[in-house]
Amino acid sequence: MKLVLLLAALLLPSPALADWKPVEKVATYAISGQTVEELYVSIGEKGPVIGKDPAGNERRAIAHTFFKLTWQRDYRPEGGACVLKTARPKLIITYTLPKPAGKLSPAVKARWDSFAAGLAAHEKVHGAGIVEMVDKIVAFSVGLTVADDPGCTKIRAELTQYLDQLSKAQRQASRDFDKVEFGPGGNLQKLIAGFLIGG
Repeated sequence: MKLVLLLAALLLPSPALADWKPVEKVATYAISGQTVEELYVSIGEKGPVIGKDPAGNERRAIAHTFFKLTWQRDYRPEGGACVLKTARPKLIITYTLPKPAGKLSPAVKARWDSFAAGLAAHEKVHGAGIVEMVDKIVAFSVGLTVADDPGCTKIRAELTQYLDQLSKAQRQASRDFDKVEFGPGGNLQKLIAGFLIGG
């Protein structure tokens, strides 16, 4: 399951970070079946494609968190230096989750509802990590000053380097989080077992 990131909360909230909010959306893909086994097989067949395995076969996820991040930045030359006065993010997070196409029996629906809630909670952790990453970018960006940069080119290079570091950290944190969640005794391993076996 490719789910985007969990970064450690190293940044305390500040007024500079309080003036933006992410847009969160939920997208669903239809799965078929009347039993838990049929539903789970359908997830494997219809889940979002997240890449290919070494043999070239499509790899699919149960659920997926995707984000689109754009910026409005105000660079100002000041006395030969360049100052980044404002950096306002526009962050759209989309959670893709499975949804049964047909009506389920009460017993199957109860197990499905518990499974679906667990999946959504897992994705929300990734969403929270994305927001934390963007907060870190804002904190680093606003007020950033680079000397001897009247054309505001050096400052862009410095910012790009920082964003690249954060992006790599995000992807690694995502992989680490999912490894724990899917590992022995992990929350998602338990969630899947509970859905398929019950109890």
